[in-house]
Amino acid sequence: MEASCLELALEGERLCKVGDYHAGVSFFESAIQVGTEDLQILSAIYSQLGNAYFHLHEYNKALEYHRHDLTLTRIIKDQPGEAKASGNLGNTLKVLGRYDEAAVFCQRHLDISRMLHDKVGQARALYNYGNVYHAKGKNICWSGMDPGEFPEEACIALKKATEYYEANLAIVKELGDRAAQGRTYGNLGNSHYLLGNFQDAVLAHGQRLLIAKEFGDRAAERRAYCNLGNAFILLGQYEVAAEHYKRTLQLARQLKDRAVEAQACYSLGNTYTLLQHYERAIDYHLKHLIIAQDLKDRIGEGRACWSLGNAYTALGNHEQAMSFSEKHLEISKEIGDRSGELTARMKVSDLQLLLGLKQNNSNSNSSAFMESPPGDSSLPDGRSRGSRRHSMENMELMKLSSDKNMQAKSPTKSSTAKTPSKLFFINRFRSKKHRLNGSNSTRPDKQYALDTRADDGFFDLLSRFQASRMDDQRCSLQDSLSSVPALSIPCESPPVALNNPEASAQPGHFLDLLASSQSRRLDEQRASVDSLPGLRLDQRHSQDVLSKLMVSADNKEPDEDFFDMLIKCQGSRLDDQRCAPPPPPTRGPTVPDEDFFSLILRSQAKQIDEQRVILPSDTRPLQTNPE
Repeated sequence: MEASCLELALEGERLCKVGDYHAGVSFFESAIQVGTEDLQILSAIYSQLGNAYFHLHEYNKALEYHRHDLTLTRIIKDQPGEAKASGNLGNTLKVLGRYDEAAVFCQRHLDISRMLHDKVGQARALYNYGNVYHAKGKNICWSGMDPGEFPEEACIALKKATEYYEANLAIVKELGDRAAQGRTYGNLGNSHYLLGNFQDAVLAHGQRLLIAKEFGDRAAERRAYCNLGNAFILLGQYEVAAEHYKRTLQLARQLKDRAVEAQACYSLGNTYTLLQHYERAIDYHLKHLIIAQDLKDRIGEGRACWSLGNAYTALGNHEQAMSFSEKHLEISKEIGDRSGELTARMKVSDLQLLLGLKQNNSNSNSSAFMESPPGDSSLPDGRSRGSRRHSMENMELMKLSSDKNMQAKSPTKSSTAKTPSKLFFINRFRSKKHRLNGSNSTRPDKQYALDTRADDGFFDLLSRFQASRMDDQRCSLQDSLSSVPALSIPCESPPVALNNPEASAQPGHFLDLLASSQSRRLDEQRASVDSLPGLRLDQRHSQDVLSKLMVSADNKEPDEDFFDMLIKCQGSRLDDQRCAPPPPPTRGPTVPDEDFFSLILRSQAKQIDEQRVILPSDTRPLQTNPE
């Protein structure tokens, strides 16, 4: 029977090593069904099963078995095993977004490794620790702010990540582990990028690139080139960034990764837009569009059509720009992208105006123009010409140029039709909003009353819902008192609360009640032998195993570290009850995680400030490729 359990576990381990995690899980589960009295074998099965579920992205199951592994390693006093289990728990909790709890287990992993003078374990713990803080800071960064301008909480987390990565580098350099150095340099570069330290990011990703070439790791090499391109964009070195994106594209094609190939084309298209090489930009955006269509990525198709519309507008080809803008509008409606739909509608409206102006200039005596009465100043869609013209005069435009003085050098290149042809429409939504506010200005009191009524109703509903949740967590004294007479066991003296109703208000009685309630909660959280799946106890071995469990639990008093860990974990439970922020917008596989075109606009902000007015920043950082 014992050999059967061990054989099943070994077969599951072999399958997981070759990447067949589904089959490996089946063998591990079968081994647990058979069961064993050997706690070390059971601990190894828990660890392997947790890792297999982690690779299958079933993180809650992985968390369950890693917790079982931690329990057993503490029972049998296996400190190396406890360190490994703590590290696995830290990684799993990080993926689940429970960063504070993950940090507790990473610290435990680090402490045990230092106590055992295990350099390899210390390096792994420091790397995992850095990953936790990097993920925490990156998660906060997706709120739409620029690199280097994040909230203090995000900056603190990212700075801690860099500290742990640098500490890890010191150890892996001492150990001569070049592969580990490469991974750390990649994540260190990403942390510096998010902090706005773009020169440091370039240095770290440069080292990552060198090590990737040493090992012939083309996937890591591709990530390094892409991250270097991102950093050079923000440094304003667009030609250098384009060269790195070209290498990214070549490697993606060698790796036959169509999605990454499309992302590289998208980045190159927008980089050449910055350089005002619009024909080359259009070429790369068309390649992106073709791949997005092949992969049935409607989000990527919409983004490609939007970019193509902008590029054709810059070339003055408004007919082609209209075609792609209308396609962008159609796709945005299909996928429910409200923001994209609004952008596309405004772009189509602007292009219709431009095409109408050109037609009126070339056919000023056409019959269509003569059909309008002399006093009629309305457009076909019912809008006023005067109000539309007023909005166009107030619309903010931006010229995407790496040379901030180019406009001053060539002032003669302007005409009614071509003035907007080399400009991109920026902050158009704000102009639209101003126009809508102007049209609704006749009923401000009514609109304000409606908004106020809606807000009051929302907050009233929210307060009632939160109040009920707080009531559910309170300890009800009345319920406990009402249940006392129903007890079948008689007591010689009645409860204090029944004899003296005011006794329940005494501090001592309340503290006793609180201690009793908390002790029951702690009892519920303690691990029992029955909760460990696969632990088989027969009459011959049950007494030995149970005595070992009891002795291991009673020999050692809880230390301060245990209570610190308990406090931190209990504190994170409050965070679990809070409302989660809205998820980030869905993105297609052929589009980078971050809005590259928004990055381009932001990177030109200083030049725009010198030429025109200050633009509001409402963008998000460029995608980083994690190691």
